[in-house]
Amino acid sequence: MALHYQLSATRRDGVLDTVVVADGSGVVVAGAGSWAACEELAAFAPLMLRGDVGLERVTVQDVDIDGERVLLCARAREGSPNPQVRDEALSRAALGVSRILRAA
Repeated sequence: MALHYQLSATRRDGVLDTVVVADGSGVVVAGAGSWAACEELAAFAPLMLRGDVGLERVTVQDVDIDGERVLLCARAREGSPNPQVRDEALSRAALGVSRILRAA
C-alpha cells in the first residue's frame, strides 16, 4: 500500500501517465496509472534497461534494495512539462521505494 501511495504522488508531481515498480523479470510489484499500462511498462522495463528496446516518453531506473534489483519505470504524459520535473519526481520516488522496500 505504501508503494502505491509513493508512486501516486510521483505520478502527480512528475506529470506522469504511469509509474511502476517492477522486478527484474518485468512483473509489476506496484503501480500508479491504468493497470494495463502498468503491466505493459513493467514488461518492457528489463528490455529498456538493457537497451534492447526504446519506448517514447519512458524512463527506467535501476533501484538497489540490499543487493536485489527493482526497476522504477515511468511514462510521461504527452505534452508534459520539461524532463527536469519528471527526473526530480523520479529521484524522490527512488529514495521512497528504497526506504519502503527495505522496511518491508
